[in-house]
Amino acid sequence: MSDPVLRNPERRLAAAMRSAPERAWDVAAILEACAWTDQAVATGAAVGLVEHGLAEQAEAQQQTVSLGSAGRSALQHGLLEARLMAWIASTEAPSMEALQEAFDRSEAGPGVGLLKALNVTVQGGLLVADDLSATQAIIEQRAAFLAALPAPIEAIDASMLDHFRRRRDLVVVEASTVRSWTATQATLALSEEALTERDMVGEITPDLLQQGLDWDTVEVRRFDVTLPAALPTMGRTHPMQALIERIRTIFLEMGFTELVDDYVQTAGWNMDALFIPQDHPAREMQDTFYLDEPASLDIDEGLLAAWRSIHEHGGETGSRGWGGTFSDDVARRGLLRTHTTVNTVQYLARHPDTPCRVFSVDRVFRKEAIDRTHLPEFHQIEGIIMEEGANLPMLVTTLKTFYAKMGYPEVRVRPAYFPYTEPSLEVEVRWRGKWLELGGAGIFRPEVTEPLGCMSPVVAWGMGLERLAMLVLGLDDIRQLYISDLAWLQSQPVL
Repeated sequence: MSDPVLRNPERRLAAAMRSAPERAWDVAAILEACAWTDQAVATGAAVGLVEHGLAEQAEAQQQTVSLGSAGRSALQHGLLEARLMAWIASTEAPSMEALQEAFDRSEAGPGVGLLKALNVTVQGGLLVADDLSATQAIIEQRAAFLAALPAPIEAIDASMLDHFRRRRDLVVVEASTVRSWTATQATLALSEEALTERDMVGEITPDLLQQGLDWDTVEVRRFDVTLPAALPTMGRTHPMQALIERIRTIFLEMGFTELVDDYVQTAGWNMDALFIPQDHPAREMQDTFYLDEPASLDIDEGLLAAWRSIHEHGGETGSRGWGGTFSDDVARRGLLRTHTTVNTVQYLARHPDTPCRVFSVDRVFRKEAIDRTHLPEFHQIEGIIMEEGANLPMLVTTLKTFYAKMGYPEVRVRPAYFPYTEPSLEVEVRWRGKWLELGGAGIFRPEVTEPLGCMSPVVAWGMGLERLAMLVLGLDDIRQLYISDLAWLQSQPVL
């Protein structure tokens, strides 16, 4: 069997172990034998030999008694009892009052207790040692005990340890794990070639290549790709997608059905069906992405006639309409939808007699200049309820329930205007002490529902997903949602 490929520190340690194959090598012995000063190098070399099967590791738990902060001070300045006895010996009238004047209060109180334990009594108001030589001997023993630390707990006087443990911070007992290593038979079988230290290259860099090394004498370090390594950063759901899934879950819990439909629509479904006049500014090129291909799409002639009647004179709804002339060609123009309401209206047209609660969370497109609050492509959260008795309180309660489930219990509505709802509302939530407007809502006007054949009231709402995401994630720039900043993405909370 060939020799294992060792690193230079492992080679040096293996050679040292071969010289004393029966010896248990601890870190101190390794440092001395290998002429190292870094314990990490010594431990790393020993562990490397264990991994190659060239050494065996043994562990033992050890308790060491060391000086505490008060012990180090006592070793430098003398034990309190030693300084008290020296004061007694040098003072003409060592009374209690004089002791309290000579020593700080923090020492005078405990000092009296120490003196009494050393058979120092008060006679005629003065402190007197009954057996001075015996007292001095005890103090010297205590000083010698502290001077001998640190030491293994089994090698010291148990009664002394017990005494100092009762005194604050003079000694501390520290537990540690002591490791040692012994050579195996495989170490003794290594060839001299395997133990020869060489110049080793761990990484080939441009600077290294320019040095003109003699590659015959250089050893390139090998790496074991089968060894365990740090796990790479794992993928995770984008915050926007996570928020979409959370919104979907909430609406599904509330009994709604999700609606998904096409991006490409006609101006008729996108605007005429919602009673938006054909000369409304939102229809202009600066707000809407009209398509060259397809430039127009077919629409049922019956719907065109119904929308024409509604727009020109209000049809049978009692409305006066917008007046003017309705253009079928404008209604057939192809475009990228500017809101998801176009799809909910199409759903109503397909199911005019069936009560429903549907929602969608999907993309919409508007020709917007990109800035901190606007994007040309964004998401809209849309929902409708069509059933007998649907009314404004039902709409407000639904929205409050949704936002409460999103973590925003404070919701208010205020009057607003939208071409296709009456009455119309703007929805606001309270965030960081301020009211933020997040969307619009209302009841579809008869001009919208009657051409579709709906016989029940329809309440509807729409809101921007990105604005809600900025609220949830605490952002002030909408562009941050779509920047591939991996550090930011990794730091986002689980939604």
